Amino acid sequence: MSTRRQMIERRGRRAGLFASMIALAVGGPIAAQSRQIPAPPQSRPTVIAAAAVHPVTGPTLTPGYVVFEKGRITHVGQGEPPAVAGAEVINAAGLHVYPGLIGSDTTLGLVETSSVAVTNDTTEFGRITPEARAVVAINPDSDHIPVTRADGIMTALVFPRGGLVSGRCSTIRLDGWTWEDMAIDPEAGLVVNWPRTEPSTRGRRGRPDRKREKEQRKQIKEELESIEQLFDDAAAYLQAKDADPAQPTDLRYEAMRAALGGAKPIFVRASSQGQIESAIAWAVRRELEIVIVGGREAEGVIALLRKHDVPVIITGLHHLPRHRHDAYDSPFTLPAKLHEAGVRFAIASGSSSAHERALNDNAATAVPFGLPAVEALRAITIGAAEIIGLGETHGSIEVGKAATLIVTTGDPLQITTDTRMAFIDGRRIDLGNRHESLYGKYREKYRQQGKISDEVTK
Repeated sequence: MSTRRQMIERRGRRAGLFASMIALAVGGPIAAQSRQIPAPPQSRPTVIAAAAVHPVTGPTLTPGYVVFEKGRITHVGQGEPPAVAGAEVINAAGLHVYPGLIGSDTTLGLVETSSVAVTNDTTEFGRITPEARAVVAINPDSDHIPVTRADGIMTALVFPRGGLVSGRCSTIRLDGWTWEDMAIDPEAGLVVNWPRTEPSTRGRRGRPDRKREKEQRKQIKEELESIEQLFDDAAAYLQAKDADPAQPTDLRYEAMRAALGGAKPIFVRASSQGQIESAIAWAVRRELEIVIVGGREAEGVIALLRKHDVPVIITGLHHLPRHRHDAYDSPFTLPAKLHEAGVRFAIASGSSSAHERALNDNAATAVPFGLPAVEALRAITIGAAEIIGLGETHGSIEVGKAATLIVTTGDPLQITTDTRMAFIDGRRIDLGNRHESLYGKYREKYRQQGKISDEVTK
């Protein structure tokens, strides 16, 4: 009896220890949640004057002005701004005004600490989950959001991950108390992860492995058939449902209605040339609108992309070439080659949500490798907005568009540029963030120790 009691006590202690470890793992990220207070609605007109205004869709205005009220841009021009009763006037002499930058392939708000599973909410259970929406899982208090805003990124397209059909991606503004506040378009498009089209024929030691190749070919075939079956079933359901609304509702197929009807694009994650070719052939046959996400080997299918006007979201430039025989700079030159060919494209950071701030640096990398600087800027502003469905409201400084813009010390593509002010829908955004506060903390440490002077810290 005593032995049994000891076993129970040992199990209890182990369970308590395990619970404590979980609490520590979870408690760390929770304690690190952003302390920034979301901005209130714009209460009076705002005039930014005497700045260099970069509309992106037109020439730079120097000195220029931007006027916005109730979250919308009302005036843009050069010279003296118009007199606006009750307006807050910001003298931005020596500064620059750009549209807020757009991250077009992110997991912002879905991941806090990648090594802690309970803070990862990117993937729904199951291989085919079109009914899932990324936006409902977004954490508005994520510490990654203020860090990202500090680099001028004000808008993002957030993707679910995993499976063959991950769900629906969502466009968000990077400020708000809840996901409902942040959502611009909760259902921006359906996300499909295209199966690889060629098996890996090498085993663990680099030798041919025919058995493994056969298994992979079988898996590829099954995955392609699963996608075909899903879209066939969804089309049949929607046709029947439209003919007889009294039929039972299937949320999976209802979630595909906008994509099948052409109202929203299908974002197809595909990187290899074979994947891209296969995905385009499938979309053309089914008369679907798709956007290629990834596109690392898009150079090999430029003619096909241009023929069918399929845009590409390039998920980052800071990686190695895909094949041994590729040129060392092939990731860096891809944007220039797509631009020269007339293929629409956006540039994404290709990083985790903790490093989404690297978006500017990825776009800047393409410039010394042939992409005009204005096109690099377009790839993270109006070009991205048009591809992800926000071209009418975001991505440029034009009358009638959302007053989502940034005031900087220079070109956002330059690493030395700082974002001094930011506005989302006319609301002045707090640019404080965890990185900045820690920087200040440890500079103060070394100032107190006499290792740096007060002049250096200023």
